[in-house]
Amino acid sequence: MSRLNRFLPAPIAINGIERVRACSGALIGIVITALVSRYALGNSNTLPFLIAPMGASAVLLFALPSSPLAQPWSILGGNVVSALVGILCARWIGDPMIAASAAVALAIAAMILLRCLHPPGGAIALSAVLGGPAVASAGFGFALVPVGLNSLLLLMAALVFNNATRRPYPHLPAKDHDNKHGTQDALPTDRLGFTPEDLDDVLKQYNQVLDVSRDDLETLFLQTEMHAYRRRFGEITCADIMSHDVVTAEYGTELQEAWTLLRKHNIKALPVLDRARRVIGIITVYDFMKHADLDLHESFDKKLKRFIRRTPGLYSDKPEAVGQIMTRTVRTIRNTSHVVELVPLLSGTGLHHVPVVDHERRLVGIVTQSDLVAALYRGRLNDQRAAA
Repeated sequence: MSRLNRFLPAPIAINGIERVRACSGALIGIVITALVSRYALGNSNTLPFLIAPMGASAVLLFALPSSPLAQPWSILGGNVVSALVGILCARWIGDPMIAASAAVALAIAAMILLRCLHPPGGAIALSAVLGGPAVASAGFGFALVPVGLNSLLLLMAALVFNNATRRPYPHLPAKDHDNKHGTQDALPTDRLGFTPEDLDDVLKQYNQVLDVSRDDLETLFLQTEMHAYRRRFGEITCADIMSHDVVTAEYGTELQEAWTLLRKHNIKALPVLDRARRVIGIITVYDFMKHADLDLHESFDKKLKRFIRRTPGLYSDKPEAVGQIMTRTVRTIRNTSHVVELVPLLSGTGLHHVPVVDHERRLVGIVTQSDLVAALYRGRLNDQRAAA
């Protein structure tokens, strides 16, 4: 029995909710495709209103929506191109057996060439050859109806269902992040461990089609590295390393008061809170410099003082309160999060301070780059002591 188990594939690592989601999506997608196609074609049409390869397409679109083989161009281009290849082979090759074999092989070649590899395309090419008189009489129209129509309807169902169930579709490749340092050096998070170039080299050596996108593969490897760091450094959370006594501001805090707080406490950022102590923004030294149009010249001090000084009267043509110049999009982190989750935030995004919030999203502390360095250093020392 143990020898037989070696030939069995590993269990699919998804929970029950994801299994129900995939099955429900396939059910809804096929029902919609069948109903609309039957209505569009009517009863007089000799062609089937739903072709069998759509079942295989449904597996990809709803069970593996992030697969490169399940993207919109893959299903539309792959199915239609394969149908055209099958029709041509049926017309040009007299022997059905040879025509069927050539259709599948040439369909694969065409899909690879056009970057629309879709496994059900092989079945569609085969159906175009062995479909009988109805397919033969339809000619090239078979590629449009029912193949193109079925593919388009199933794709539209997948677009709506996957996004409604929080599975982004189509699965777009990740954008290259800009180098925040303004130099040719790699970002700090890319200087240790594997690099994107390393992954590209390995994939070239592997030389096989993978049913997972390159970006997803890189993300999985990075998450694996983070998981390993977390195991090595122990359960150190943001609550363990954060500063609890946080100097804050409110939306209506005057600029002069906010600047005084920054200078008095020798800090570079003030979280901006509402009355429920939820973070609505953050104001930094950079915000002051950006809005005051400051640079290093002889009138720096005068320009800053003029900017932060309160304007007497009821009208002002310059910002007067923190809420007018603060950064509104604020990255926060939960107090129960592991410190390793701070690494990409404080090293690859240009952030120097991350407000820490509780389960109700109320501010409970703040973490800086110095706090993270100290925590990782402490974790490294503990790792060395344990090894000794």
